[in-house]
Amino acid sequence: MDGLNPLKAPPGTKLALMGNEAIARGAVEAGVYVVTGYPGTPSSEVIMTIQRYGGDLGIYVEWTVNERVAFEIALGAAISGARALVTMKAPGLNVASDPVISATYSGVDGGLVILVADDPGPHTTQTEQDDRWFAKLAKLPTISPSSPQEAKDYARVAFEISEELMLPVMLLTTTRVNHAVGEVVLGGFKEPRRYKGFKRDPPRYVRAGMKWNLERHKWVNQQLSRVEEVAGKHGLNRVEGSGDLCIVTGGAAYNYVVEAVESLGLSDMARILKLGLIHPLPARFILENIEGCRKILVVEELDPFIEEELTKTLYRAGLHIEIQGKHAGWLPFEGELNPVIVREFIARATGVRETRSVEPVKPGVEIPERPPPLCPGCPHRFTFIALRSALLRNRFKPSDIPVFGDIGCYALSVNPPLNSIWTEHSMGASISMAMGLKIAGFEKPVVAVIGDSTFFHAGIPSLIEAVHKRINMLVLILDNDIVAMTGHQSTPAWSRTETGRETRGVSILELVKAIGVDNVAVVDPYNLEEAERIIGEYLVRKGVNVVIAKHPCALEERRTKHVEPYVVDAEKCTGCRACIASTGCPAIIMVEGKAYIVEEDCNGCGLCVRYCQYNAIVRRER
Repeated sequence: MDGLNPLKAPPGTKLALMGNEAIARGAVEAGVYVVTGYPGTPSSEVIMTIQRYGGDLGIYVEWTVNERVAFEIALGAAISGARALVTMKAPGLNVASDPVISATYSGVDGGLVILVADDPGPHTTQTEQDDRWFAKLAKLPTISPSSPQEAKDYARVAFEISEELMLPVMLLTTTRVNHAVGEVVLGGFKEPRRYKGFKRDPPRYVRAGMKWNLERHKWVNQQLSRVEEVAGKHGLNRVEGSGDLCIVTGGAAYNYVVEAVESLGLSDMARILKLGLIHPLPARFILENIEGCRKILVVEELDPFIEEELTKTLYRAGLHIEIQGKHAGWLPFEGELNPVIVREFIARATGVRETRSVEPVKPGVEIPERPPPLCPGCPHRFTFIALRSALLRNRFKPSDIPVFGDIGCYALSVNPPLNSIWTEHSMGASISMAMGLKIAGFEKPVVAVIGDSTFFHAGIPSLIEAVHKRINMLVLILDNDIVAMTGHQSTPAWSRTETGRETRGVSILELVKAIGVDNVAVVDPYNLEEAERIIGEYLVRKGVNVVIAKHPCALEERRTKHVEPYVVDAEKCTGCRACIASTGCPAIIMVEGKAYIVEEDCNGCGLCVRYCQYNAIVRRER
């Protein structure tokens, strides 16, 4: 029903939207025409929302092979006058950094917004990267919302700022904003802004001219000096309350500050400077609104970015006001902030005690750690079991052979009982790092494990390097035909994308052959014996050997065909736990000393049957 479609509902409608859904709506309201990106939690739902609900809006919205390509596509559209959005998580900005930094020199004619989702916590990311520093490095105007409503509004404003300044604008979020759900009042629409024109202009677009680069650098700095003025038209910064205690904050931390001020009874004493513009720091706004402040508290997540920029701003203005933040040692440099941390910080800094009664936290049951497991029926579980068996077949201990992992579901194999990968560094690093170990003089076999999407993303150049330098190594490409961990998005192997666009699927097998590896084989990991045999053979062969373990993601396969789950015959089960200890399948639990299979979770792979010596596990009869 169109009235409930978050991208088509009329202006003034109030909807409960996730932050990412709100960003998608804001981009559509702004007249975005090209939307690209690479899946990465917590940013994925922006593109997924437009793909799901915007099918007839005339917007080009597709996943790309990696973030660098996504940004360059968006940039190519934006220099022609089209409005473009590119999405990524924090490490994705590292991948796109080369063209992003160059793009500020060339500038844009249509609005270009870079959504970057940082992940304090971290929840799903290998680093707690604070991309406010990248904004400074790349000279990117950067705005940061605090709620789903602001996420929608800021997405729209970002396009306006970008076009007025002719610079890309970074919309910087965090997981709490991306995934929070709140009431959002929808705005009106602009028609999608498409191609207007593109003229040859080497001094602007060609970075090979050093004199041109110097002139463009001057231009960028001139544009940056206008950011606060341009952003000021949109009310991104505001002051709440009055008093001589000033609190400077922004992003998700703002919500905790508001709650803490109320809880501590400081509403009549505190002045909150809520910053929506993060870079450049709005110095004029701050100086105009800190008059009479006896103390300034800075509440922000991760690094003391605002605190340090604010300190410089006050010093240059000749103001000597006490600033307390992370450098005072009262706020952590790592992890997320939360209401308790912020309330305790403000209470300590002001000497004010809690004024309202707070229910004490009741001691509860101590919950054991639950590391995330591979899904029931995951083909990767079969592959790692086959690899372990192949090592033993070749008389290697698993502790003898390094297994370099990569970014993806299969990294969960680091946990018991698989205990497989030794490293997980960055997209595509498994092959390069395994190669480096061999170059360093490691004499035994080495194994690099990489997923299909990660191989497309960043693994191809590494494999080319290994082939070119004739390195002896085994590369396992785990091909489940989807970007599984970030929400089941398409890969370049698909012949039709989520939007229904007909494409030419790219074959990993043909690609690997074209690179020139010494040996390549495709196995179905569900055929455990064959997978074990071929992996074992390729492990000890000379040259670059590739095994493609190909089987659909179990969750996707379950959607397309019905498979009867397995059940446990309680009379035959002895409670030996071999099924759990050998597979780690989360669908199997122990109930009253017996194994029990949660049928709703079982994907019917049958792996557990192999480890039951008592024939107690059988497929459920229809």
